[in-house]
Amino acid sequence: MSDLKNAKRIVVKVGTSTLTYDTGKINIRRMSKLAQVLSDLKNSGTEVALVTSGAIGVGVGKLGLKERPKDTPGRQAAATVGQCELMFLYDKFFGEYGNITGQLLVTKDDFEDEERHKNLHNAFMKLFEYGALPIVNENDSVAVDEIVFGDNDSLSAHVAEIVGADALIILSDIDGLFSANPAEDENAVLIRCVESITDDILALAGGSGTSRGTGGMITKLHAAKIAAESGIPTVVMNGADPEDIYKLLDGRQIGTLFKAKRRQST
Repeated sequence: MSDLKNAKRIVVKVGTSTLTYDTGKINIRRMSKLAQVLSDLKNSGTEVALVTSGAIGVGVGKLGLKERPKDTPGRQAAATVGQCELMFLYDKFFGEYGNITGQLLVTKDDFEDEERHKNLHNAFMKLFEYGALPIVNENDSVAVDEIVFGDNDSLSAHVAEIVGADALIILSDIDGLFSANPAEDENAVLIRCVESITDDILALAGGSGTSRGTGGMITKLHAAKIAAESGIPTVVMNGADPEDIYKLLDGRQIGTLFKAKRRQST
């Protein structure tokens, strides 16, 4: 994990299943601990951007819905409610440790359109300059198929790219990439390091996430591939104990490291 020991700017992505209980309600203890750890890293001089899922999932819980809406207007409505709750709590928890947060709600167009890409990059750089911690989510309240990433794993890789991050850390409800599905195969082993994301590696991804989220290992592999092509290493790790991020940045073996591609010298 020496790839991450000297990271000065990191992007951390946290998924819905890590932020919430099965009820859909916020896991307050875990969210508070995540804010504490990221605030501490920021206080040490590390620049941090947080990509967060959870708006729709939290909105579902707050509205008392029985399940995640399957229609676009339903998801949009849940997102508007959940995003308010998410940012209220993030602002509260980070504020308790003396850190200011800034919210960025984005769509794919913000990265693909040249002018908007430039403006978004400038906004990130100014937030870092001002000492604020950017919190990013897909703009689910207006998102339709044509302008969405569809998962915040891929979004986090693009955020890492646009801010020139030294590392991308994806917090999930699994320990990393396994040789087989550990829920079905007791002989499955955690793969500590992936040099390159090949078709064989992609084949290990399995299914698509939980009832509260949209991801799964396949979206994390796609994100790691995007980051690797920009020279950014990615770690997929269990987010149950946010303090494991300390161990990771100290060079301990945590989760699965996806190595970055070496940049070609000119």
